[in-house]
Amino acid sequence: MGMVSAADLPDTIPLFPLPGALLLPRARLPLHIFEPRYLAMLDDTLKTSHRLIGMIQPQEVPAGMPEKLHQIGCAGRVTAFSETEDGRYMITLSGISRFRCKEQVTGFSPYIRAEVEWNGFDRDLGSTENDPGFRRNSFLPLLERFFRARELDTDWESLKQADDELLINSLSMLCPFPPEDKQALLEAPSLSTRRETLITLLEFALRSDGSDEVMQ
Repeated sequence: MGMVSAADLPDTIPLFPLPGALLLPRARLPLHIFEPRYLAMLDDTLKTSHRLIGMIQPQEVPAGMPEKLHQIGCAGRVTAFSETEDGRYMITLSGISRFRCKEQVTGFSPYIRAEVEWNGFDRDLGSTENDPGFRRNSFLPLLERFFRARELDTDWESLKQADDELLINSLSMLCPFPPEDKQALLEAPSLSTRRETLITLLEFALRSDGSDEVMQ
């Protein structure tokens, strides 16, 4: 796939609100689709030239209040697609760019569509970002403590070999943080600020677990 320019991106995209699900540019997110309205969304999306779906998180609202969505989400292109025996679909979204919602489009579709703008997220469409201030030798032990505390498994060898962006973005997507924290990771303006946010969240989680070790 060549570089996408903002001009190639559509003004209206379908939205898939999913709390805690994070998609980032140049990363991949596997999803199960089984609700009828999202099957309809997938069907419609596969007929478009861009095949984009906007992942977005619902905001936390008091019980009984109507659902509100965050303003900023990330659009992914459907790049893999298979049907399971029981009529569900497994799809992979490849992150293209973040977007800002302007307004929801009312219409006859059973799912939400929104008018979006792409400006302000230029680096999403560029090449891989680097993080010159990233200190792996202090970051990885912090991460290991977090994974141990949460009893999570990972392939440490491939983590150690991943480039900065893949490492930081994959962890932002995979780590079990609350939805509002995931939103903060999504909205980080650069890879360096995302990494700083990630470190803060890991340290905070370890402190809340009652383990006091903090990364210097």
